[in-house]
Amino acid sequence: MKADMRAIAGMNVTVMGLGINGGGLASALFFARHGARVTVTDLRPASILKDSIDSLSGHDVRYVLERHEEKDFSGADLVIKNPAVSPGSPFLQAARSGGVPVETDLSVFLSFAANPLIAVTGSKGKSTTASAIAFALGRVFPGARLGGNITVSPLTFLDELSPTDPVVLELSSWQLGDLKGRGILRPTVSAFTVILPDHLDKYAGMDDYVADKKAIFQEQEPRQKAVFNLDDPWQKGFPAETKAQPFFYSTTRLPDGVDGAWLDEGSGMARSGHGPARRILKESLLPGLHNRQNLLCAGLALHLFGIKPEVISAGLARFPGVEHRLERFRTWKGIAFYNDSAATIPQATVEALKSLPAPIVLLTGGTDKNIDFSPLGETARVPRAVVLLAGTGSEKMRTIYEAQGVDYRGPYATLAEALAEAIACAARLAADAEVSLLFSPGCTSFGMFLNEFDRGRKFKEMVAEVTRTDA
Repeated sequence: MKADMRAIAGMNVTVMGLGINGGGLASALFFARHGARVTVTDLRPASILKDSIDSLSGHDVRYVLERHEEKDFSGADLVIKNPAVSPGSPFLQAARSGGVPVETDLSVFLSFAANPLIAVTGSKGKSTTASAIAFALGRVFPGARLGGNITVSPLTFLDELSPTDPVVLELSSWQLGDLKGRGILRPTVSAFTVILPDHLDKYAGMDDYVADKKAIFQEQEPRQKAVFNLDDPWQKGFPAETKAQPFFYSTTRLPDGVDGAWLDEGSGMARSGHGPARRILKESLLPGLHNRQNLLCAGLALHLFGIKPEVISAGLARFPGVEHRLERFRTWKGIAFYNDSAATIPQATVEALKSLPAPIVLLTGGTDKNIDFSPLGETARVPRAVVLLAGTGSEKMRTIYEAQGVDYRGPYATLAEALAEAIACAARLAADAEVSLLFSPGCTSFGMFLNEFDRGRKFKEMVAEVTRTDA
């Protein structure tokens, strides 16, 4: 039985971590609108949180900034934590010790909403896959909504949903870790993209990271469906860990008797049960094999949700992609600019380099997450020029490029300096053919930017400023 929103009125709710991507802000707005007394507490100053604070103007919200105070946790009726906050925080421990429940915006949403749900996770490709699912679903269900790690909290649209509106959730390892074992995440269809080393500065190792990811299917029921990547060795044992019906997708034809989807000369085919295979993917606006895989995963999830193959194929053919994911946003003087700021691990940069036409100028680098950068060596010689942005990850990149005898520029201390050098390199090449200038950091954005989305927006703003005149 779902929770009753009428119980919110009069509650003392502490939101830990207002944030700049929607989760904390959405929680504060949701509870304030439903009559709770809301306290927002965040270690960052008001200057950083200004946009979120401005969005809360007109609501009765108390702020505790640049610190946390234990009484705001032990004395609350409910604490909402940002996914980035460690579950081991002493303030959260103080709340739990006092019998105060600790929730997240997602657990609150799942406690209230009974809508049909498609949930997507993975290390890379989950935003593109989830967005493609929502895009195609919208052709059949106008009320379909997309939320989660995509930076849209589902609390922003919870009050607007009708009971039959399907919801697509993109879920990170942090979000899944907070939901694990709660008995509230039972998607109609769950889907995995690919698992790659990530966030190893926060996890003890890959096993711990993957354990959080597996929460997406661990509480599904036998009537529900789980989609796995047959090409990913990490997912080999996953079907045995869920009660849901397993389905698979692959770049090659599935073995006889295995239900799911595969690529056949670029097209996506799907089969389930004893019927013939049906085409669910044909044309696509997105470059690269990795995007074909993402769309194949999306198509299979849609197929299992009950969408007709011809509707799936038509919807995916028109899907325009997602901001910051291999996003071509500007062409100027023979230079095509691509914003791939969401590439926060080396493997994502490798796939981007495989996807674009030559010649390529690569602008890359940033902060290390204690991960292995050796995969970058696979495409080290693909770019005609490499420009590095300063950071601990860039130091690892330098070792790889130097070992392969690849010349590089930088590292540069600012994005403006690095971009100027990248444009100069591209301009020298553009006389002979269109040049792809690819911003694909392969690292996180800690220190220099608020996050990868802020990094991508700043890159696009700088490009717009430099290329104000067309020629």
